[in-house]
This record gives sequence, structure tokens and C-alpha cells, in this order.
Amino acid sequence: MVTVTETRGATSAPAPRIPADPTRRRRFGTRREGLTGWLFMTPFAVLFVLVFLVPIIVSIRSSFFAQVPAGGGLYGGGELVDTFVGLENFVTAATNGAFWTGMGRVVLYAALQIPVMILLALGLALLLDSFIVRRPTLFRLSFFLPYAVPGIIAAMMWLYLYTPEVSPFLPFLPEGTDFMAPGTILFSMANMTTWTYTGYNMLIFLSALQAVPRDLYAVLLSIIGTIQLFNEPVVLQAANSWMGKDFTPMMLTYNTMMGEISPSGSGPASAYSLLMALIAGVLAIVYALLQRRKGDA
Repeated sequence: MVTVTETRGATSAPAPRIPADPTRRRRFGTRREGLTGWLFMTPFAVLFVLVFLVPIIVSIRSSFFAQVPAGGGLYGGGELVDTFVGLENFVTAATNGAFWTGMGRVVLYAALQIPVMILLALGLALLLDSFIVRRPTLFRLSFFLPYAVPGIIAAMMWLYLYTPEVSPFLPFLPEGTDFMAPGTILFSMANMTTWTYTGYNMLIFLSALQAVPRDLYAVLLSIIGTIQLFNEPVVLQAANSWMGKDFTPMMLTYNTMMGEISPSGSGPASAYSLLMALIAGVLAIVYALLQRRKGDA
């Protein structure tokens, strides 16, 4: 017979408490912060894909196709269908003399306009950054106001000022002054762009003077924007038919897309766009390398 003796009042020792693993807790917190960051970035990522990546992909695909009549026979006929043509559109774009003539015009335009605009913007920024100006906010807003005017509206306003029949200041200039003659049209467009963007670039330089960054991004933005010159020549071309529909690369691309220039369609227009993007990219790389070399010197 086994006798079981119960001991009253004895308590069992508590189980030891295992401390929480700080590494695990830190890893969980980092993972949660990363997930939160991705959730906040999702709207931007979706818009970036839809607004930026998708159009680029569509443009690249379109550059390898051309619209040709579906019917056969001597005179064609039938609806237009997309047909794969390989590199034919790029060959047409790269060998089109009008494209390179227009590119030459915008290069000359840049050589005339960018230095003047940058020097004016830098001068205004230095003036506002000094202690001479007592109300810099008022002047900063005044210089920036032209940039707030839509580009097409500003171009129409300057067209009014350049037209001899209605211009308020041309009667006071020497007789024969023509701001829209073939020899002066680029200067007139340069004046329009300088008026619009000097205040914008002035703010960039003013921020540079106060934050002291290494690069002058205003120059790079101006170079890329010059290649995309469109509003000013389109408005001036409406009153000066001698300019043609291919005066600048952007005009050539737009009118090719709209069927005003042959070969027309989205394929050749996309090829022109990609060629312009390639040229702008090369200029951006050259500028960045020059800036880096200047900073290392």
C-alpha cells in the first residue's frame, strides 16, 4: 500500500521569463516601416507607370510600325492598318534633311538665347540675394509672373507685339524693322523665351546661392527645353507661311503625326520623338560630365 502525503503550503517556482529578442523586434519594425513606405508610394508608382512608362513603351512600339492601305491594286485603297516596318522609320527620320535643318535652327537658337537668359537670371538672383533689395519677395514674384502665363498665350501676345499693323511700339522704331523676317525670326523667338523663363531660372539660381549646390541645373533644363521648342514657332508660323511646317524638330514631329507631312502617322512621328530624346540625352550626359570634371578640378 502506497501512502501519498500532500504537503500544504509549498509553492512551485515560477517559470523563468525569456526576454524578447531585440533583433527580432527591430527586424519586425523595419519590415513594417518598409511596408508603410511602399503603401504610400503605390499611388505615385501607378501614376508613374501609366503617365510615363506606358507612353514611352507605346511610342517605342509605334516607331517600328507604319500605317499602309490594306487594299491592293495600283492605287491601293482600303483602310489603313499598322504594318511592321522594322527600322525604316528611323532611317527615314535620320536621313530627313528637314529634321537636321530644324535641329540646326534650335542649336543656333540655343546659342543665342540660353547665354542671355542665364546671365540675366544669375544677375537678378545675385541682386535679390544681396542686401540692396529691401523687399525681395515682391521682386521675386514680379520676375516669376511671366512664367505663370501659359506658353501659347505668351506666344500670341508677342505675335501681336511683332505684327506691324497692330504693334504699339513698332511705329517708333526705324522704318523697315521687321521682327518676323527670315533673318530676325530666331532673335524674336529667343526674346519670347527669355521673357518667359528668366524669372523661373532666377529662382533656381537664387536657391543655389542660398543652399550652395554643386550643379547649375538651370542650364541643363534650358538645353532640353530648347530642343522641344514648339509654342513660339507654331504661333509665328501662323502669320509667316514661309517658315513651313518643319521649322523645328517638334513642329516636324507634330505635323508628321497630324498627317501634314509625308510620310505621316504615329510610326514616323515616334521615330522623330525618340531621335530627339536621344539627342537630348547625349547633351545631358555631356553637360553632366563637364560639370563633374569642373567639380573635381
